[in-house]
Amino acid sequence: MKGSFRWVIVTLVALATVINYIDRGALGFLWPEISKDIGLTKTDYAIILNVFTFAYAFGQTLFGKIFDWVGTRVGFVLSIAVWSAATMLHAVATGLASFAVFRAILGVAEAGNWPGATKANAEWFPIKERALAQGIFNSGAAIGGIVSAPIIAYLFVFFGSWQATFIAIGLIGFLWLIPWLILYKSDPETHPWLSAGERDYILTGQRNQETNQVATYAPSSGEILSRKESWGVIMASFFIDPIWWLFVGWLPLYLAETYGFGVAEIGVYAWIPYVGAMFGAWFGGLLAQNRIKTGWTVNKTRKFVIGLGGVIMLVSLLMTTKAATPLLAVLLMAAILFGFQTAIGNIQTLPSDFYSGKSVGSLVGFAGTAAKLAVVGLNFLIPIITIDSYTPAFVVGAALAILSVLSVFVLCGHIQPLKPRAAGAPEANK
Repeated sequence: MKGSFRWVIVTLVALATVINYIDRGALGFLWPEISKDIGLTKTDYAIILNVFTFAYAFGQTLFGKIFDWVGTRVGFVLSIAVWSAATMLHAVATGLASFAVFRAILGVAEAGNWPGATKANAEWFPIKERALAQGIFNSGAAIGGIVSAPIIAYLFVFFGSWQATFIAIGLIGFLWLIPWLILYKSDPETHPWLSAGERDYILTGQRNQETNQVATYAPSSGEILSRKESWGVIMASFFIDPIWWLFVGWLPLYLAETYGFGVAEIGVYAWIPYVGAMFGAWFGGLLAQNRIKTGWTVNKTRKFVIGLGGVIMLVSLLMTTKAATPLLAVLLMAAILFGFQTAIGNIQTLPSDFYSGKSVGSLVGFAGTAAKLAVVGLNFLIPIITIDSYTPAFVVGAALAILSVLSVFVLCGHIQPLKPRAAGAPEANK
């Protein structure tokens, strides 16, 4: 029997992602009360949003290196402890400056969830299951988007103040640390609770079936950035991530400005796109696993699934420009996020396809930083191009979907474990 302990680990990481999205979403949901209480404006909210995003971009690279330095177990403890404390500190914020500072700390620490999850995936799963594991982890973001509104609303009604709500939400992260520290004792090679069958299944399954190679190449940051395959991952992330954040950051305003919705009506519709995202995360992972099991190479599988996700996003984004009703609009957005999650789970496995675990976190961090800088640009662009309608935003999203797929197809070459380049050799998989 190969056992199933690895699925316990990925479930814990997915749960951390749900908490991550509840914590980051609390400010937006509580903003009407906060702005009324201490006199902040919509412009202040935009400033705080971009402070968070800049910090998040920096945190991707910082925590990518931290996870490579201290390992997955301690890296998650640092990330979640700091972001949970930062969430609780929101309760003592009194104005724009203090909210911006606490939001910056939150952004840096929350960013660690992504390189940490990808590193855990690389350590705990054979290649054929990595896309599914990444999909389960990514579905945590979608589930977080679905459940954050009712959870935050319930806590606010129960406690009666936004300050107490921030404290309660922050405590959830500290509670998560208890099972994590108990269950995640070490990596699979030495974990005392892992059966011999499952340990062998994981370690032997980390060989590329086409080349019979395990990714053992763990270059320095400078060498990582000298490989075109790394830039394929970075640029794919740069182009695709703003599509997700277009809806995370701007969906409520789209519904309010396009259809005249108030808070209650937004709450009725805004969760629907995340259901599509949840199913897309599972679909992309299961499809990749199925194709590899039938004998497809990792190279063919990754490119097929990423390309399929890109086509779904492209078609749905263009159709959204003609959505005549709010229900049709959010259903099309569900299709967009379905395609996004189908593609992104396989893009996020590329670092572990190319490099060993000692460099995976670093590349994920670089890609995450690039992605969040693109989101900052989007946040500045949206108010300018959506004065009359949100059609230009969806057209931009369609172009980004095309560019993300092209980045993989053009720059990533043949997807398989890389080897160090011999002196004077051209850049290629040797």
